Amino acid sequence: MKIKLDENLPTDLVEALAHLGHDVDTVFQESLRGKDDPTVWKTTQAAGRFLISQDLYFSDIRTHSPGTHHGVLLVRLVDPSRESMTKRIVEVFEKEDVSEWAGCNVVATNQKIRVRRR
Repeated sequence: MKIKLDENLPTDLVEALAHLGHDVDTVFQESLRGKDDPTVWKTTQAAGRFLISQDLYFSDIRTHSPGTHHGVLLVRLVDPSRESMTKRIVEVFEKEDVSEWAGCNVVATNQKIRVRRR
């Protein structure tokens, strides 16, 4: 899976997700740090990447309707520390069939995952 990590995620996820076989880049690598969310979204979609973020902007299904994009994972944890975020995201990518998430809006919390499909 081709993935873009938003600037609000730990950069050690690049190596962890790459180790699981994913092609990962970041908002930092694209010189998008500090850019507004619509710009990040447009660039991510133009690159054909699945976005992982904590930003609630990407949760609005009126703007980001399932099936109209390459997919987004919104991570909402009680403790959004670097360690907790890294651990939970890696756990999700190890246990779930993320290849089925293309075009989906996915929300991961501490306890569950919700997938909105086309």
